[in-house]
Amino acid sequence: MREPCLGRVCQGLGSCSGHLLRILSTFPSPLQLLINRGINQLINYIMVDKHQQFGFGKIEHIQKIEQLGEGAYGVVHKGLNTRTNEIIALKKIKLETQSEGVPSTTIREISVLREIEHKNVVQLKDVIMCPTKMYLVFEYLELDLKKKIDTLISGVCFNPQLIKWYMHQLLSGVAACHSRRIIHRDLKPQNILLSSHDELKIADFGLARAFGIPIRPYTKEVVTLWYRAPELLLGSTEYSTPVDLWSVGCIFAEIVSKRALFDGDSEQDQIRKIFRLMGTPNEEVWPGVTTLPNFANVTWTQHQKQDLRSIIKYMDTVLDETGMDLLYRLLTYDPTQRISAIQALKHEYFRDLMPPSVGVAAAKRM
Repeated sequence: MREPCLGRVCQGLGSCSGHLLRILSTFPSPLQLLINRGINQLINYIMVDKHQQFGFGKIEHIQKIEQLGEGAYGVVHKGLNTRTNEIIALKKIKLETQSEGVPSTTIREISVLREIEHKNVVQLKDVIMCPTKMYLVFEYLELDLKKKIDTLISGVCFNPQLIKWYMHQLLSGVAACHSRRIIHRDLKPQNILLSSHDELKIADFGLARAFGIPIRPYTKEVVTLWYRAPELLLGSTEYSTPVDLWSVGCIFAEIVSKRALFDGDSEQDQIRKIFRLMGTPNEEVWPGVTTLPNFANVTWTQHQKQDLRSIIKYMDTVLDETGMDLLYRLLTYDPTQRISAIQALKHEYFRDLMPPSVGVAAAKRM
């Protein structure tokens, strides 16, 4: 008896196929083994319109130019589509090293990017399936925000208007994700891509997940340590979109000062560094904090909230009062009171937003 084609079964689902892939990626490992053969067919189905639009579809049409990076699940190359002369980024996933077939992080990334089409979210152009490999074809951007920060020489910081332009684009991309009930869960400068024209796009959705789906509790081991929200550090497994906004606040401070705001070397050290700057939280500023596992089990030193402008380099000259207010709202302890992406976009800080094309210099010597 022939196996049913999952692409045929899913025909007519439309955008629901993205939701289906996201749900499948959350199933426990044994069940994922059973459904993996069908996943390949489903991926091919939901990318049909991409094949027609961009003319990829076959790895033979792509010429590798240089390696850009390497991660846990694969290698990323800069490449050329020889049919269209378009420069792309090619992410190779080795399937033979995955006992469960397609990694759940890859399934998540495909499903999320298939669903979100926004100018501040990196575009997935195609998925190419081979017997032992899978290739994700992305639009190419020249560098990431971390590298951009590192290019600034000593005594030079970003122009205040350019910082504002970056932050508006970052929040717009985050708002697009949250409006589709997707939490990124790993926002950091390395996952934010920039073009030569200062266009900003959020990338690497391997840890992203939908919220509001009644499945197993969320894991707290998400978000790179320096950008991890305090509710995660203190052991909460019930969290939502505010974890991304804390990360955005950390990134905001890093764009301004050129260094990580909280650079802990362990979870406890990270918590201590947050407490030293933002003050040790209590039930008054964050109802319920004393019941969180990693708070209740430790006697924490009591710290008062510091004035970030007086201790963080460049902050007093680059950010005005509205910029500081937005930063503090992003770094609010209580997740229920932390500003949302939509609210942040309406903040007074952006009242004089100016694109770089209107004469914003890239850097400012201090």
